[in-house]
Amino acid sequence: MSTILLSIKPEYVSRILEGSKKFEFRRSVAKRKVGRILIYSTTPVKKVVALVEVKGVLQDSPQRLWQQTHAGAGISRAKFMDYFAGRTVAYAFQLGTLRRFKEPRTLAEYGIASAPQSFTYIEE
Repeated sequence: MSTILLSIKPEYVSRILEGSKKFEFRRSVAKRKVGRILIYSTTPVKKVVALVEVKGVLQDSPQRLWQQTHAGAGISRAKFMDYFAGRTVAYAFQLGTLRRFKEPRTLAEYGIASAPQSFTYIEE
């Protein structure tokens, strides 16, 4: 199983850390099976703040995926639908056990020069 680093906006990172966001939505997913996600909080934080286990990856139409995940989406239906506008397939990482780092980490600590647009694999 692979570990990936995902770039996530701070408002959504906060919801993941507090437990109200149980799914991370994506327009595409990694080709390899993902077991863990390093959470990189984008500007203005610019730090890796946590590691979360992936319980599974859901794939469906945006409408059906929203029906399955809305209780733990951590975003509004309008933002969800805007994100997936024009898409026939939507993905969601189902988030599991979370480990928040006491000291947020830099990308350099993982050998990464700049934040990925979507995600990058982390070699372990």
